[in-house]
Amino acid sequence: MFKKITTLALCLSMLLGFTACVAQNSDKTADGKLKVSVTFNALYEFTKAVGGDKVEVSTVIPDGIEPHDFEPKAQDLVALSQAQVFVYNGLGMEAWAADAIAAAGNSKLIAVDASTGVSTITESDNTAAHGQYDPHIWLSLKCAETEVSNIKDALIKADSANKDFYEANCSEYTEKLESLYNDYSGKFSSIEKKSFVTGHAAFAYLCRDFGLSQKSVEDVFAEGEPSAKQLTELAEYCKSSGVTTIFAEEMASPEVSQTLAGAVGAKVETIYTIDSAEDGLTYLERMEDNLSKIYDSMS
Repeated sequence: MFKKITTLALCLSMLLGFTACVAQNSDKTADGKLKVSVTFNALYEFTKAVGGDKVEVSTVIPDGIEPHDFEPKAQDLVALSQAQVFVYNGLGMEAWAADAIAAAGNSKLIAVDASTGVSTITESDNTAAHGQYDPHIWLSLKCAETEVSNIKDALIKADSANKDFYEANCSEYTEKLESLYNDYSGKFSSIEKKSFVTGHAAFAYLCRDFGLSQKSVEDVFAEGEPSAKQLTELAEYCKSSGVTTIFAEEMASPEVSQTLAGAVGAKVETIYTIDSAEDGLTYLERMEDNLSKIYDSMS
C-alpha cells in the first residue's frame, strides 16, 4: 500500500508540473464559480446543496466504481491542482487522500475531512484497508448534517463574499434532513421489530439514528463472501426472526443476497448506498426510499 501511494504521489507531482503552466492554479471558473473537487456522489450532492450556482463541482471517483476498491491514477487527481476546495469523507474511506493533497502542490487548496465532529462507530472486525472506524457516515441523516456543515464552513473560508448564501443553503438543506429524520424517527419508534438484513455492512450509522440493527450478508465492507457456515447462520437468523426481505446493493455482490433470500423464502429489495449516482434520484430521495423500504420490511 505504501509503495502504491508513493508511486501515485510521484506520478501526480510530475503530471501537475506539466499542467501548471496551463492551469495557473486558477481557483475560480471563467464565470466566477468556485472550483470544488469531491471524492464521490453523496459529497457531490451535499456540496451542490450548499454551494448552489456559486460552485463547480467535479467528482474524483467515477459513478459505477466501488469507492472501497478505487485506486486513483495521477490523471484522476489533476483537478486538485486547480480546485480551491477538496471534500473527502474521511475515516479511511479514501486512504489516498492525504498523499494526493500533498502531491497536488496547491497552496490555495482547502481540504475538508467531512467526518470532522462525527461520533464514530468502531469496526472491531474491520480490515486494514479502512482502519479503525466504519466510514459510512453519509448514510446517516444526522451525520449528513455534520458533513454538510463542514462543507459550508469550507466554502465560506474559500469564498467569504458569499457567506450568507452558503449559510442560508446549509440551513435549508439541514431542515430537509431534519424533517426526514423526524418523520422516520416516529415511525421506527412505533414498531417492535428493529433489525433488517442487508448485503453490505454499510448502515450502522443509519441504525444508530433510529435504534435499529443490521445483519450483513457479506463479511466486511463488500470484501469477500460469507463462508458456508456464516450463510447458514444468517439463514437460521432470518427464519427465526421472521425476515421477509433481504436488501441488496448493486455494487456489493447482490447474488449473495439472492442466494440467502432463496434459502429462506424472502424477497430481495434494492437499497441505495449513495456512493454513485443512482436512478436519477437525489440524496434525499434515495434516503427516503431506503427508509421507506426498511420500515415496510419491519412493520
